[in-house]
Amino acid sequence: MNTSYQDAVSQIKDRLDIVDVISKYVILKKSGGNYWGCCPFHNEKTPSFSVSPNKQIYKCFGCGEGGDVLSFLMKINNQSFHEVVKEQAEILGIQLPVGFEKSPDNKDVKEQIYSCMKEAASFYKKTLLENKSSEAYKYISGRGITDENIETYMLGFAPNSYDGLQTYLKGKFSEDIQEKAGLIIKRENKSGYIDRFRNRITIPIFDEKGNIVAFGARAIEAGQNPKYLNSPDTLVYNKSHILYGLYQAKEAVKEKDSIVIMEGYFDVISAQVNGVKNAVGACGTALTDSHVKLISRYTPSRRIYLAFDTDKAGQMATKRGAEVIKEAFSGLGNIKQFDESFASISEANNRYSCELRVVVPPEGKDPDEFIRENGAEAYWQVLDKAPLLIDFQINSVLSSYTPQMSPLEKSNLVKEVMPYLAEIGNNIVRGEYIKIVASRMEIEEKTLINELKAVVKNSEFNTLSPKPRQQQALAPIVKKSLNISEKAQKNLLSMYLINESSYSIQTLNNILKEVEYTNDTLIIVKNTIDKLSQRVNNVKELIEALYTEFAEDYDVKEIITDLIYLSDSFKNLSERDFKIAISENIETIKAFKEKELQNHLRSQYKQVNDDEIKAIEQQIQLKEFLKNQNKLRTGDN
Repeated sequence: MNTSYQDAVSQIKDRLDIVDVISKYVILKKSGGNYWGCCPFHNEKTPSFSVSPNKQIYKCFGCGEGGDVLSFLMKINNQSFHEVVKEQAEILGIQLPVGFEKSPDNKDVKEQIYSCMKEAASFYKKTLLENKSSEAYKYISGRGITDENIETYMLGFAPNSYDGLQTYLKGKFSEDIQEKAGLIIKRENKSGYIDRFRNRITIPIFDEKGNIVAFGARAIEAGQNPKYLNSPDTLVYNKSHILYGLYQAKEAVKEKDSIVIMEGYFDVISAQVNGVKNAVGACGTALTDSHVKLISRYTPSRRIYLAFDTDKAGQMATKRGAEVIKEAFSGLGNIKQFDESFASISEANNRYSCELRVVVPPEGKDPDEFIRENGAEAYWQVLDKAPLLIDFQINSVLSSYTPQMSPLEKSNLVKEVMPYLAEIGNNIVRGEYIKIVASRMEIEEKTLINELKAVVKNSEFNTLSPKPRQQQALAPIVKKSLNISEKAQKNLLSMYLINESSYSIQTLNNILKEVEYTNDTLIIVKNTIDKLSQRVNNVKELIEALYTEFAEDYDVKEIITDLIYLSDSFKNLSERDFKIAISENIETIKAFKEKELQNHLRSQYKQVNDDEIKAIEQQIQLKEFLKNQNKLRTGDN
């Protein structure tokens, strides 16, 4: 790496704030000096992914991934260092040195796959437009899609041939690249390949940069199964990480700070070409946590509309999608549960992790059908009236209520609506919804309240009686400034978390057996380390176990993080210097303790003296009292 290249890399790193970059991929919550979130590199429900704005680094204490802003971009986007530098330089307007483009990283397999997919899309589009009498073209035009739209979305048709695409690509791309792109499949029990997509309408799927990375392919003949055939996951495509239409929609999503998630490819195309430009869709799969994280990058307010089809499958997709979104934002608080109608609620309570609404078009029409018949303006009105998730859920249950219901049927309906009422985090809002449900079901509010209490008591719902956070009482201790002795205790405790240390926990325990921890939080961490050391084999496992142990307590996790960072200052010490550091910190603790003892003795001595003076004063008062009493008795005689 020459000097000019190093300078360019340094400029890029200086211009990129790691918190801003990672926030586009991970939902972060500030705690103390760091930010926390769920790691994007492994599945977890409790945040163990820490981002330090001061150090400009990230670290996952669950899987061990860590580094700076460039290494994060490499990992999250599956890019080489060269690709990341090039991309960020273009975004930031930083000039790269001459000869940079000649790097071998630029001509890797992924680049060949991108080129191959683009050529395939051109072939499919040409096949479609050259035969406008075909069933494929009739189907597309029948959905209101013009030739201009076909060009924009690169729609096409895969001919009913086993090697039509292969013949077109022959000499341009090897069979190996075509297979890696997911375009061809090896023949069973025969040599050679066959085209994956045959006799189907092809719908290219673009990544955020505009590269074609996959295809969705729709059947056009009755009995042709499956109805939609999608590309497999490849080196450039993971269906759980890509939203269909986002490439075309991302500017509109940013502008409107909202996103409409639809079910099918043609729903999205119809919406976008007719004016609902912030519409996207899942790529032949259910909504995933990765999809939600992707949405968060473009919608700071996280205003999400679920606009799936109105059939049974669509309603199931709505339910699943809502649960995924709720889970993804669970670390940031409740999703929005009340509208402006609850204006009396203070702003302090008006905080939410996202605004999730469910679109219910009139007459039960699917988005594509409604937009084509009524236009974008009418659909925007539907979006404006879309109920919040909680309203949709409760209304869905109550829609089946009739006054003619038997007591048992009514009881079952009450049980069905209870979980939704239990989820409401604001007491005022919950009370209002109880009134609404009681009125619509013609039952007393008291009956609902009693039933709700029973549900909360016997289930995982805890909004009515929240469970105390683990070690919640420690928060004030963690937050207050540490004295010189507690700082020394913290130094010694951090030594247990040194990676690649030549000292085992047992060895350190023998060396540090004289240490008396006085800070309540440090005592708990030390005791937990002792407990965990019986079942972990190394420091990495110990750290992971610590974060799991205190998964719900951000304050204690913050202390653990401080200990880990602090341990770096002792990591490279020689054995002699390490022992000196231990001795110095132990002496600091002892000296502080002796000083405190001296102060305590002085205080006691003063107290004793004060008590003696008080005792003498009391004796004098008693003698005066007895003297007066004697005088009174003498006077009586």
